[in-house]
Amino acid sequence: MFIISLTILSALISLVTNAYSVVNALLVQYGYFAIFALMTMEYASLPVPSEVVLPLIGFFAAKGTFTFLSALATVVAAGIVGMAIDYYIAYFVGKDVIYKHAERFHISRKRIEEFDEWFNRNGAFAVFIARLIPVARGLISLPAGFAKMRKTTFFLYSTAGALIWDVVLMLFGYYGLASNSVSIVISAVAVFAVAIYVIYKISTSRLRKK
Repeated sequence: MFIISLTILSALISLVTNAYSVVNALLVQYGYFAIFALMTMEYASLPVPSEVVLPLIGFFAAKGTFTFLSALATVVAAGIVGMAIDYYIAYFVGKDVIYKHAERFHISRKRIEEFDEWFNRNGAFAVFIARLIPVARGLISLPAGFAKMRKTTFFLYSTAGALIWDVVLMLFGYYGLASNSVSIVISAVAVFAVAIYVIYKISTSRLRKK
């Protein structure tokens, strides 16, 4: 598990470093529109790394480019839209069609099935905790839609979990500026993401044993 965690940590740091300049340019040029577009895509399971976007939003908020609360409100609104996209696609289209076309969007059928099983065992808790786990954050909307989970419950638990993730990562970026160290922010985000991922793996492994 330790070696796996180090591998994930290394991959995340690489991802953050490579995506940094692109996301930075988009935020500078398009402002709140970029925040909304990027985070909508991230919550709709598209390959946009919130581990990069959110700290940079916090970073720019500290510089005064955005206000922290306005940026956070934009992120939350985008998250709800992204969640709704996946949820309603799964709700109305169903598993068979999603499984057939998932690979086109770089989504593994096996991974969806794992989250589907995890959701079936844990319900609302799975929706909440998944919003704090890299990769699972977007994908959990699909099994919730498959199961036709009550919309109020889905959005309530999803938003609660997502808000924690959004605020924590934005604060990493916000206070990272004060220390003038982007590397500290990158490392902190990566460690945070790995810690949550390890918690998830431990919880799912225990469930399989039951």
